[in-house]
Amino acid sequence: MALDFNQSAAIDFILQVQKLYAGLMLAATAGSEPTSGPSLGGTLLYAGELDHLGRALVVAGNIAGAGSLASTADVVAQKRAIRDGVADFLVNTLDESLRILKNQIRKREAVAVCVAMALASVEREMLERGVLPDLLRPGDAWSQELAILSSLGARQVEQASPNEGLTVVTWQVAAAPALWLPKLDSLALGCLSPSALSARRWLRLAPRYLGRLAQGVRVLCCEPESAKEFAARVQAAVKSGEIGVPVYVNLSNEACEGE
Repeated sequence: MALDFNQSAAIDFILQVQKLYAGLMLAATAGSEPTSGPSLGGTLLYAGELDHLGRALVVAGNIAGAGSLASTADVVAQKRAIRDGVADFLVNTLDESLRILKNQIRKREAVAVCVAMALASVEREMLERGVLPDLLRPGDAWSQELAILSSLGARQVEQASPNEGLTVVTWQVAAAPALWLPKLDSLALGCLSPSALSARRWLRLAPRYLGRLAQGVRVLCCEPESAKEFAARVQAAVKSGEIGVPVYVNLSNEACEGE
């Protein structure tokens, strides 16, 4: 089944989110239970401008469990962030965003807040208010304010090293994705090693936070053995009628990030 332009663009964005997610998970702490896995619950992530990278970073932060702060004065970008579910809240001031973030971070729950202000104004106010994020947006084009925040202890999100031992698995269905993709997700989850906690978290939460982008396609980085087992289980499920539509699975040896 050939991907159309929108699906191809969606996969490219999802892969970028996965790369950032892998970098974020390098800073994650272990859960209270051995099976709960690492999480960024209780962490403040500053994603900066809500551009393409900022959107991907906010989604990755949500999947990782962080409280994310972004900003943009672009009205179109603001509306798109809310429409696509990238941001949970759109507020007009930094004070409003901090009230939401403090409450959710205290509960160690993921949340994404966008401030409808120019980036420079937000970063200046962050310094004036003594707001120190735990993690900062990756990249080299830092403002003076971000450089100061870094000197005070905020850490830049690391770029995870590509892992050539992992397989990129994508899957889609011929019809009724809302019905069949969750069933396929469950099959994939059963193929992952219990120790693959980061990948398991991604599989459980990425569809929720990717929103409309994940409605028609899934992307997962996992061990080759897990990828092959998933493909075999899908084939068997379709043959037996357990899955009632054609399923298209692609396995790629293109290097994944992290895990």
